Amino acid sequence: MAYKIAVIPGDGIGPEVVREGIKVLGAVGQKRGISFDYETFDWGGDRYLATGEVMPKDAVEIMKGFDAIFLGAVGHPDVKAGIIEHQLLLGLRFGLDQYINLRPVKLYPNVDTPLKDKGPDDIDYIVVRENTEDMYVGTGGFTHKGTPMEVATQVANYTYAGVERCVRYAFELAMTRPRKKLTLVDKSNVLTYGHDLWQRVFKQVGAEFPEVTQDHAYVDACCMWMVKNPEWFDVIVTTNMFGDIITDLGAMTQGGMGIAASGNINPKGVSMFEPIHGSAPKYTGKNVINPLATINAAAMMLDFLGEKQAAQDVERAIIAALQSGKIPHLGAGAIATDACGDLVAGLV
Repeated sequence: MAYKIAVIPGDGIGPEVVREGIKVLGAVGQKRGISFDYETFDWGGDRYLATGEVMPKDAVEIMKGFDAIFLGAVGHPDVKAGIIEHQLLLGLRFGLDQYINLRPVKLYPNVDTPLKDKGPDDIDYIVVRENTEDMYVGTGGFTHKGTPMEVATQVANYTYAGVERCVRYAFELAMTRPRKKLTLVDKSNVLTYGHDLWQRVFKQVGAEFPEVTQDHAYVDACCMWMVKNPEWFDVIVTTNMFGDIITDLGAMTQGGMGIAASGNINPKGVSMFEPIHGSAPKYTGKNVINPLATINAAAMMLDFLGEKQAAQDVERAIIAALQSGKIPHLGAGAIATDACGDLVAGLV
């Protein structure tokens, strides 16, 4: 099988870690008879500084011609924070209707967690974050800006269609896992309009999935349980804003930004896969960043493309690499970037 992959290396360490992800994809492709046709795009901070645009106006249409997008990292020290993220990340997520942000929280063997007495059997769940609504839509504004009477509003938008498709995706995902448990995380005791909609949709869709154990947690309680009893969770479904926050907490419990990956999913369209870490400009070009999060993102991409065995091959290779003793920790300098990619590729 052949796949067309759009590669956006991005900024900082992005090109270095993407290179290693492609290396591992090549190894598993050779093993499983899969080929990849890559096209690389220079979208990001350097392009913005040179041209005044992060990506071209027809970027979304261009991306529709690919099977998936493989993204490195975004963020440039000479570009104001938010410009690249808004134009590239949100531009592609919204433009390609990638309405699910999928974030596995899984502790691998030989990886340290800050949670006392917790191990891989305790930390293994997935967060399904709604990805195109909430306050990220950008509805709001200022009145009397810059005066003592200033009023700033930022509106959280939720639609029935947007909530329903996210919740349904989460129930369907829960059905594929052995525990078949789904937890809705919201703040419906305070956000009594928007999150009341989430409550009603969760109950309505849940009636179609009697096999799934259905649970609920307020977001503040969820944060406590993610630290104290992460084994309680199997699949979590939540809003865009809350998902943005709790998934970074989850990433730290699974070993940090060096291992955590993310998928921006349109189940019937073009999806985008990336490590959750930033561009780490101070390490650019030094060959010291661990690329495992990007390799994990490559495994997620394979799974989305229907190459389940290849995805499992890559995950097993990551675990074997972590158990090899050659990666003492996940931080910068533990192993050379290219050496880590070689190690995982050799274990596929």
